[in-house]
Formats: sequence, C-alpha cells, structure tokens
Amino acid sequence: MKHTRMRYTVLMDRDADGSYTVTVPSLKGCISQGDNWDEALKNIEEAIAGYSETLRILKKPVPCLHQRR
Repeated sequence: MKHTRMRYTVLMDRDADGSYTVTVPSLKGCISQGDNWDEALKNIEEAIAGYSETLRILKKPVPCLHQRR
C-alpha cells in the first residue's frame, strides 16, 4: 500500500497553566493538548494519525491541504 504524507496547519493556544491546546482546523473535532510545546506537537501528530485512520476504515475521504510524496 502506498503511503502519502499529509501536512496540516495546526493552531496552538497556550493555556493559563502553561500547557497547550492544539486544534486542526481542516479536521473538525481533531484536538489534543500537551504540557509543553513539544509534547503538544507530538500528541496532535498522534491525533491526526488516528483521525485519518478512522476515516480510512469508514471509507470516508481524508481532507488534505498539502501532500508530500
């Protein structure tokens, strides 16, 4: 199976306690958080992968902005 690497814009908001909440505008409901910037990015990458895999299982189209082959 051929894999295509997708790139998404993410929005990172710093919370009052110093942690980060991250959303992916093009993937409705895809949200994660982390105690710091690096953890938040790692967590949203995992969330995007899970979101995309679920869409593939359901045979739904995976929204994309940028594709890298």
